[in-house]
Amino acid sequence: MSTHSGPALVPDVDTLVSEYVSPGTHLHLAMTMARPNAMVYALARQFAGRGRFTVSTSATHTAMHALTMSGAVEHLITCFLGDTYPTPRPNPLYRDLARGLPFTCELWSLLSFTQRLIAGATGLPYGVTASLVGSDLERALASGARGPRPDGEDAVPDGSPKFVRVADPSAGDRPFGLVEPLRPDLTLVHGACADRRGNIVLVPPAGEGAWGAYAAEQGVLASVERIVPDAFVDAHPERVVIPGQRVVALCEAPLGAHPQSLRGLALGDLGQAVAGYRDDYTFLTELVDRLATEDGAKEWYREWVEEPGGHAEYVRRLGEARRAELLLAAGPLTPREPTAPPRPLSSGTRPDAVPQSRPEPTPRAPVTRQERTIVLGARAIVDRVTTDGYDTLLAGIGVSHLAAWLAAARLREQGVRVPVCAELGFYGMDPEPGDVFLFSQLHATRSQQLAGIPEILGGMVSANRRCLGVLAAGEVDARGDVNTSLLADGRWLTGSGGANDIATSTDCLVLSTASPRKFVDRVAYVTSPGARVREVVSHFGRFRREDGPGSPFRLATWLPLGDDGPPTPREAVATLTRWSAPTTDPVAEPEITEAEISWLRGLDPQGFYR
Repeated sequence: MSTHSGPALVPDVDTLVSEYVSPGTHLHLAMTMARPNAMVYALARQFAGRGRFTVSTSATHTAMHALTMSGAVEHLITCFLGDTYPTPRPNPLYRDLARGLPFTCELWSLLSFTQRLIAGATGLPYGVTASLVGSDLERALASGARGPRPDGEDAVPDGSPKFVRVADPSAGDRPFGLVEPLRPDLTLVHGACADRRGNIVLVPPAGEGAWGAYAAEQGVLASVERIVPDAFVDAHPERVVIPGQRVVALCEAPLGAHPQSLRGLALGDLGQAVAGYRDDYTFLTELVDRLATEDGAKEWYREWVEEPGGHAEYVRRLGEARRAELLLAAGPLTPREPTAPPRPLSSGTRPDAVPQSRPEPTPRAPVTRQERTIVLGARAIVDRVTTDGYDTLLAGIGVSHLAAWLAAARLREQGVRVPVCAELGFYGMDPEPGDVFLFSQLHATRSQQLAGIPEILGGMVSANRRCLGVLAAGEVDARGDVNTSLLADGRWLTGSGGANDIATSTDCLVLSTASPRKFVDRVAYVTSPGARVREVVSHFGRFRREDGPGSPFRLATWLPLGDDGPPTPREAVATLTRWSAPTTDPVAEPEITEAEISWLRGLDPQGFYR
């Protein structure tokens, strides 16, 4: 009987994957804030065109695009494919996903995906989830489809259903299903540090945490910023998230999560630190721009994956100045009291006000349709919280999280404090002025708690009847159903992420600028069912359900469009949507105020959401 003698220590990530990964392997890329990106690039270099991997990862973006372009992936299990910065958007690499290109794909929501990992990690034959029910995600998984299909089309099965809806033996009124456990061969993790015995320190927000590590049949391949003396772990066992028994092999890879972020760690007794770093927004923006064309994608892949030949050269190419600019202070900082907006939303001076980090553009640009949507969304959230007593806001990425942040600021001025949460583990976020990215490490520092996906999407949303979800939509129909997955012509959008988990478990608001392309009669693909959608917010008004779940929407408020659109509510609905919602006597929305737009632009000085 073999015993675990500790992980092999290897010199670099390319050696790590070439010696311990074989073609045909099921690889899981751990979803923490610090993604194993150095190993992902190494996989692309080492296995281009011959990997035949099944890959599971809860979000497919950033460095994962390199693995996609390498041709090493045969089948993907995921919840999101696209880009998240500077705004969430489709990526052309995945445009033809419904045709099985560039690989076949199995699609989940973020919580149900994590529940599969938990089932695999705890040795259970099934996981249990209340997500997915009533969506096209359920339909595809129940049929065993290996890819998304537009609504109404038959899925192509592979004979292996992954979701089975079951009857509640206690006669409860909330439907749920059983999901197949997720058991990859190997899980790839990037940590802050580890000792030579393989004990890995991860710094929250934790995302999926250690579940992927425990679920892996063979164990973990790990890269870390630094290998530390065993004495540090012996003195701080509470910092270890993944025990050495799970780790097959280990190497150092400073900046191994780049272009994504890693939260720093003070090493106290050693008098040293693991330096944290923020997301490289310049790199991420360039990545999106260059991958917009086939030639640009090939050139980016050559420059950042093939030519470096290894992680050390990749880091050198970033340059000393950029590396220094990305550095964060080591160790957790003391969270500040929530800051005031750059200008108070009401008159008077706030005692906790701080200067905004970047100057606001001048002269004042006109308020855009997207900004109108965000402001009206924030007003809707404030009304719902004060009227219905919601105690938590779950912010999806996009216009939805900006509306949630703005609403929380307005509520604070009324003496009402409602924590804003984000799915990867943020609780009680207070956004850093000038940083518009939902998952920024700067917001982590200014949060009340840093946890993980099960705590937020499970404990704070699914198990909390007083949570209000705030979602964005690619398409939304008159039933409240939301599509962020697949258009009728077969083009891929982005996927669910945590949106389906939110919509199936709690009351929601949906935000979208209005157009016939977005406000459709029936969505092409039901990513998130609309039974619990209370309001749909457009740039000209708020559609509200007055008679509970499933009842029709009517235009409840109206903000005139001026010279930019139809002059009456009835004409706006007829021209800018494909809905037939009643428009009788909507309440007039106050004009958008200088304070509201100043606050919003203080958060988004670059104008990504204009």
